[in-house]
Amino acid sequence: MNNIWKALTLLSAFIAAAHCLTCRQCPLGVFGTCLFGSDVTCNNATESCYSGEAQFNATGSLTLQTRGCLDSDLCGRTLTGTILGAGYTSSFQCCTTELCNGASSVHISLTVALCTAILSFLLGTWEL
Repeated sequence: MNNIWKALTLLSAFIAAAHCLTCRQCPLGVFGTCLFGSDVTCNNATESCYSGEAQFNATGSLTLQTRGCLDSDLCGRTLTGTILGAGYTSSFQCCTTELCNGASSVHISLTVALCTAILSFLLGTWEL
C-alpha cells in the first residue's frame, strides 16, 4: 500500500511539472498598446505570467510595456540599469493563472510600424 502512495505522489509531481502556464506575450508595448502580441506557454513550473514596464530616466515620459513568462524570483522586483548610457527603471508584476496578464494586441506589419515611426520623426523635426 505504501508503494501505491509513493507512485501516486510521483505521478502527480510529473503532471504538475508538465502543466505549464499559458500567458499573453507582448515583446513591445507603447502607449498601452501591444505590438506583435501572442499567447505563449511558459517553459517550466517556476515561471509566472508577468506585466512589466521600463521607463527611461532621461525622457521620463517614454514607458515601454512588455508581457510574457518570467521566473518567479523576479516577480514584484524593480530593477535599474543602463542601455547605451541611458538609465532605465523596470518593474515586474506577476500572476499565476491562465492568461492572467491579458494584453490587447495590435497586429501590424513591420513595414507599417517603421513607416509610422519615420513619419512621426520627420513631422517632429519640422518647425512650424
